[in-house]
Amino acid sequence: MPLFRSFLRFFAAFTVLFGASSLHAQTTQRVLFLGNSYTAANNLPQLFASVAASAGDAAVVDANTPGGFTLQGHTTNAASQQKLKAGGPWDFVVLQEQSQLPSFPPTQVATSVFPFAKALVDSTVAFHPCAEVVFYRTWGRKFGDAGNCANWPPVCTYAGMDSLLALRYQQMADSNRAWVSPVGEVWRYLRQTQPNLELYDSDGSHPSLLGSYAAAVCFYSTLFQKSATLVKTDAGLNPASAAAVRAAVNAVVFDSLPRWNVGQWGAEAAFAAQVSGQTVQFFQQSLDAQSYEWSFGDGTTSTAISPAHTYSANGSYSVVLRAIGCATEDTAYATVVVGGMGSVEPESRHATFWPNPARDRVEWVPTTGWVDVLDAVGRCVTRWPAEHGEAEVQFLAPGLYSLRTGDGVVCRWVRIR
Repeated sequence: MPLFRSFLRFFAAFTVLFGASSLHAQTTQRVLFLGNSYTAANNLPQLFASVAASAGDAAVVDANTPGGFTLQGHTTNAASQQKLKAGGPWDFVVLQEQSQLPSFPPTQVATSVFPFAKALVDSTVAFHPCAEVVFYRTWGRKFGDAGNCANWPPVCTYAGMDSLLALRYQQMADSNRAWVSPVGEVWRYLRQTQPNLELYDSDGSHPSLLGSYAAAVCFYSTLFQKSATLVKTDAGLNPASAAAVRAAVNAVVFDSLPRWNVGQWGAEAAFAAQVSGQTVQFFQQSLDAQSYEWSFGDGTTSTAISPAHTYSANGSYSVVLRAIGCATEDTAYATVVVGGMGSVEPESRHATFWPNPARDRVEWVPTTGWVDVLDAVGRCVTRWPAEHGEAEVQFLAPGLYSLRTGDGVVCRWVRIR
């Protein structure tokens, strides 16, 4: 039973991701925060709403943040489940794990963290199909996790604990098609570039007001996909310190939104098919789609999820599936041969580039002409000989690029980390 994935994604998120940076229009986002005392400290949800308001936007927020709570706890907590199911409708659901758990040994994280992250993502999608899940990437403790150092040495230092948190939150986001709000990355940047700023409360774990302000601005830039320079409030902090935080958020977050999966996910069309005589059973395997449009190649169509179609005559038919999501759509193709042994073969109508995302190099099937590399506003930043079939990409800044073959028609977005 062959599986077909499309070779072209229509990034409606492109206009949001890059257009919003040049044309600032008011936006309202509805956000549910599920976390613990790290989220509750300094009333982060409301601080985030205030930050958004100062930038001319609006955030409607709600939260459930019991002290010491885990993602597992939120899967069964009555208040969390009620807010998740009956609240909103939410544009974003923010998930924050207990501060230490994601930095623990891999086997423990695999059983105590990852399954419950997935459960909460699945619940969010079930009740709010168009909502984005955002993982609140927290930070390493100021001097490491002394309580667990003897049994798990990697957390003995801030750097070791923080690196594990970064890894695990990214894993949760990548495996669940979710975003990351990289607050811990902003903290790390500030610790390195502005060591005089105090991001921690006196316990060396929870955030100071400045630390929560950094989180609030980070969430603003992530969820609204807008520059931190739009934020006008200093939240009662020293203006220079607040300005340093906003500059850090721009450097770490806004200038690299694709690195944190922002705008990365959308509808992906895919289907399998099985031929029996003149009847073909199609099996829906698309991701993040809410509706479907089938064209069977004989003049008939369907909007069923997984239709069965009977052709009136033997022959070869081009089948097209259009999968439509909340803000994106995608198309998959296959040729169905009815009669004889019967077969289903994919149609490669668009060039493919891999891996996607790419870090060091990108490859493609060698062809003639050139591959143009276009930036977010359509400017050609470089071109590669198409016959080489590969190119180094380390020199490209993180972001989304269109790789276009020489015919000027085929393009695909690729993320470069």
